[in-house]
Amino acid sequence: MPTRRIAQIVHLKPSAAEAYKKCHAAVWPEVLQQIQDCNITDYSIFFDNDCTLFATFKWVGSDWEGDMKKMSQKPKVREWWAMTDGMQESPIPDAVSSAEGPGWWKVLDEVFHTD
Repeated sequence: MPTRRIAQIVHLKPSAAEAYKKCHAAVWPEVLQQIQDCNITDYSIFFDNDCTLFATFKWVGSDWEGDMKKMSQKPKVREWWAMTDGMQESPIPDAVSSAEGPGWWKVLDEVFHTD
């Protein structure tokens, strides 16, 4: 199965920039383990100081839907999402949260890549 590259954006509330950076400087071990267990590698989040967060990662699994369901079922991950969602504003119409609804982070279309 080939590696799938994912890029996403979400908006950070201006008042939450420092808290967001602080919590990501010490991500909970259970969250890091679940990311790995769901076949996500090379995960980075970038901040452009204009309140946009840009995330990129590689997914190396064989069942995307299954891995995303597994990710969302971990209570500690849901707790993490509740905390970080409160710091963000989703660009997705009718977004509810990372755990529910049509999605929270907007997935971007890849238009160019080189190995």
